[in-house]
Amino acid sequence: MSIKEHPPQDIVRDDLHVPVLLDETLRLLDPKLGETYLDLTAGYAGHSSRVLEKTDNYDNSVLVDRDENAILHLQSFSRKGVTLLHTDFLSAAKQLVEQGRKFDMILVDLGVSSPQLDEGQRGFSFRYDSALDMRMDRRQELTADILVNKAGEAELYRIIREYGEEPPAISRRIAQAIVRQRPIASTGQLADIIKQAYRSGYRKTHPATRTFQALRMAVNDELGQIENLMPLLPRLLNKAGRVGVISFHSLEDRIVKRYFQEQARSGFEAELDIVNKKPIDGATYDVHNPRSRSAKLRVAVKK
Repeated sequence: MSIKEHPPQDIVRDDLHVPVLLDETLRLLDPKLGETYLDLTAGYAGHSSRVLEKTDNYDNSVLVDRDENAILHLQSFSRKGVTLLHTDFLSAAKQLVEQGRKFDMILVDLGVSSPQLDEGQRGFSFRYDSALDMRMDRRQELTADILVNKAGEAELYRIIREYGEEPPAISRRIAQAIVRQRPIASTGQLADIIKQAYRSGYRKTHPATRTFQALRMAVNDELGQIENLMPLLPRLLNKAGRVGVISFHSLEDRIVKRYFQEQARSGFEAELDIVNKKPIDGATYDVHNPRSRSAKLRVAVKK
């Protein structure tokens, strides 16, 4: 649905988020005066504000986010004429396809945002002892608490193994420990259980990191959303329109890479041309932003 006003929830700061690979994104999307723009994960407008400064086409651009705090932060763009959609990026893409909307530029910045990680009550991070939530959209019913306390051992093993990419033996021990020590009430309690189940020593990365990531991805259906979004992107682009996808996880990037490669192999039937055969790597091109270390940017253009 389109949001014009939003009741205040949490305090939103102006310095919440430093956009990753900003310079390279602007270079490859190459926004021009008058062009239309769709940001399917607008967040706190780190990328959008710069793109819209260059296009100056607020009335025909759309910003999407499923987090109510981000939508609150984006109200200044609504007042300039931008359409805000408070929903997940897949639902927004389907809605815009049905409406026949097309854009000159699309950006998808995947993964969890820094403000979400920093809001302790959201339960994304074990740095804060809080309720097991992890929802990007707090209107949805499924939470990490439901998964942790209700899912079967086999399902937990699958989530930890598949999304967390933990070795089978460790995934099994963690799943067994979670089921054995239910009910689990908080992120701190869960992190301690995982640490004990992990057994082997660790250095920089806490042993709960991958399991928390896996649960977050499962709660928000992050990979399913990406898988179903990719075929919709060409339908949302004007001829010569550009789409950029920034991923932070190998599983995310694998889906994007595979779709772009399929386009490259499709010959005359291809709808997209790949702009950068190798992804733009945040560790190389955005060395001063810690959040960019695992970021990869892939860009394609509509034929």
